[in-house]
Amino acid sequence: MPSAASATPVADPVEPVAAPGATPRSRPRRQPRYHVVLWNDEDHTYEYVIAMLKQLFSHPAERGFQLAKEVDRKGKAIVLTTTKEHAELKRDQIHAFGADARLARSKGAMSASIEAE
Repeated sequence: MPSAASATPVADPVEPVAAPGATPRSRPRRQPRYHVVLWNDEDHTYEYVIAMLKQLFSHPAERGFQLAKEVDRKGKAIVLTTTKEHAELKRDQIHAFGADARLARSKGAMSASIEAE
């Protein structure tokens, strides 16, 4: 039987090392949020706006109609608030949506931009 003196040594416990500048109560920082803003023009119908918002943002027709009225009345409307990368994608999808087939004068998609929250 081995003696206590010949037993395998046990290492001292290692203290966890905090990241530089971290405090015990540090939490992950939330990504900044961005609004996707849809701008008014006279080359797109309410039906176009409602259909686009349903297809690109999954807004129900009622919400699409409310946003279409806001764009018409105020000149712009926030259609989504999200991360910067997602906002850029949605803005680009609006720009790629194409002309309104209901209006002969419609030559392209609506305008959209992103703004920091």
